[in-house]
Amino acid sequence: MTTQPAPTRYDETARNVLGEELVPCSLDPVTGFYRNGCCETGPHDLGLHTVCAVMTEEFLAFSKATGNDLSTPRPEFAFRGLKPGDRWCLCAGRWREALDAGMAPQVILEATHEETLAIVTLGVLKDHAAV
Repeated sequence: MTTQPAPTRYDETARNVLGEELVPCSLDPVTGFYRNGCCETGPHDLGLHTVCAVMTEEFLAFSKATGNDLSTPRPEFAFRGLKPGDRWCLCAGRWREALDAGMAPQVILEATHEETLAIVTLGVLKDHAAV
């Protein structure tokens, strides 16, 4: 087992949708707009990559069909492609789009940034929380 380094945080004060400290979403694969493992956001993150989601085969197929292929490896970007079970910081709008299509993956509330609440209510996120 390899030990992953602690993520370098963009915003040490970032909070999750529960009002607690934001915890990392995934260091393997490394996710987040800032590629620090956390679903942090900032002024350059126009997509609001704030939802920590657990990938499913259905969601990955949906995402690919709607123009965002997350499953195909892209070695030129050191991206191995996502597979079911991987955690990934999704754009809040894309997660909402998947929700409306009945394809929303489960979310990790503790790793989902509070800015997500501008797009999706806490109740809806809790209904889709991973257990």
